[in-house]
Amino acid sequence: MTGAGPAPARRRGRPARTERADGPGARERILAAARTQFAEHGYDKASVRAIAKAAAVDPALVHHYFGTKEQVFAAAIEMTLAPALSLPEAVAGSPEAAGERMARFVFGFWEDPATRQPLLAVLRSALTNETAAGVLRDLIRRRLLERVAGGLDVPDPALRAQLAAGHLIGIAMLRYVVKMDPIASADIEDVIASVAPALQRYLTEE
Repeated sequence: MTGAGPAPARRRGRPARTERADGPGARERILAAARTQFAEHGYDKASVRAIAKAAAVDPALVHHYFGTKEQVFAAAIEMTLAPALSLPEAVAGSPEAAGERMARFVFGFWEDPATRQPLLAVLRSALTNETAAGVLRDLIRRRLLERVAGGLDVPDPALRAQLAAGHLIGIAMLRYVVKMDPIASADIEDVIASVAPALQRYLTEE
């Protein structure tokens, strides 16, 4: 009686259809699972294998759709920040009120618990891992700041856009991450009223 012989070598790359549960919505399930894994565990502790398990797919399918862990993270945070990516449109319009519009738009996301928690998760990953920080930095520069700067009719528009963004990020860190009083407990309308003139100077004053 002869043995069955060695099993055929498994090919690398995209898994066979019978093993990959790639029905409708597989890509969206992977992306949602990645967002949850990064939010709960941070960039360092999240893994492609854990993301695949949570999405009920083979890890090779995660690589097929998104590539590396860094690319999965980029797609996940772009999904998280998708509402904020319309900031350039929110700032556009009458230049006289650009600062207030920018402040109201940004703090609107931070004040909403549904969008605040994903933002906090992204920030935590970026603060503890340089790869995650690089991904977030590139997304903010490419999708937000370059577009805001493109709409400014002032000298050094890229610098102006970054100064405005830095001003808002600093306040958001104190209010929502560090939770330092009195800024943490101040009425948001008072915060907007105080911040808007500074943003206005960055965005419109020559």
